[in-house]
Amino acid sequence: MWFYSDKVKELFKNPQNVGEIKDADAVGEVGNIICGDALRLTLKIDKKTDKILDAKFQTFGCASAIASSSALTEMIKGKTIDEAARITNKDIADYLGGLPGEKMHCSVMGMEALEAAIANYRGAPIKKETVGEEKIVCKCFSVTDKKIIRAIKENNLKTVEEVTNYTKAGGGCGKCKPEIEKLLKEFWEKEATKGVYPKETLVKKKLTNLEKISLIQETLEREIRTQLKQDGGDIELVDVDGNKVYVRLLGTCLGCPATGLTLKSFVESKLKEFVDKDIIVEEVKE
Repeated sequence: MWFYSDKVKELFKNPQNVGEIKDADAVGEVGNIICGDALRLTLKIDKKTDKILDAKFQTFGCASAIASSSALTEMIKGKTIDEAARITNKDIADYLGGLPGEKMHCSVMGMEALEAAIANYRGAPIKKETVGEEKIVCKCFSVTDKKIIRAIKENNLKTVEEVTNYTKAGGGCGKCKPEIEKLLKEFWEKEATKGVYPKETLVKKKLTNLEKISLIQETLEREIRTQLKQDGGDIELVDVDGNKVYVRLLGTCLGCPATGLTLKSFVESKLKEFVDKDIIVEEVKE
């Protein structure tokens, strides 16, 4: 289960600037419908001032893709091309009040569509992510090593899971995950030798409250509930207060003599592994 901000919900239900500018001065296309996400961005630009007069989008994707695309068009209208070029995927996510970690690739897609449109307006060649120029790491989603390294650098990514969230690489068959792990290791080792990113920073980035809750919910669903259900048990999240996670055990887990062991050795252990090493799990019995 993912947590969506009110802004994401609003722009998903009532997206702004949907459509296509027929006599567009700039066009940016990214993604591939076969891979699940695609975005076409069209711009109307005042050629004397380079100011973006209008922006419209067409997208094939999820709620986050629609909301991110809509947010992007709202953010760039009225800006000059140079001003718009400084917008990052983080800016798009922040405008939306945050995105679930697993959906950050939608904000990246918006940023890439904008870059493609600006390149098109300026007459610059759009960089093709082909085998001849770059190495395709993820064949399922045609993600290159260059794209992965850029995402790692710009978003301070430290884990394969984070790379998947931002680029979709590794989100298919998973065979490319060892290669992603290798790129992560090589990039951060290289940065550490420069003194730019000291080794003590090579840890998971600090999560916002919304990101932490979302990751807790995901871990409960993916790593914990499936195991408990095999024995007729279940669990639900009741509340999160800082590093304290309050849960309610259900089914055969309710009143089980091994409840304490289940909570500490299994539930708490999994949440420490996937979310935060300081998490403490407490049972709510009411």
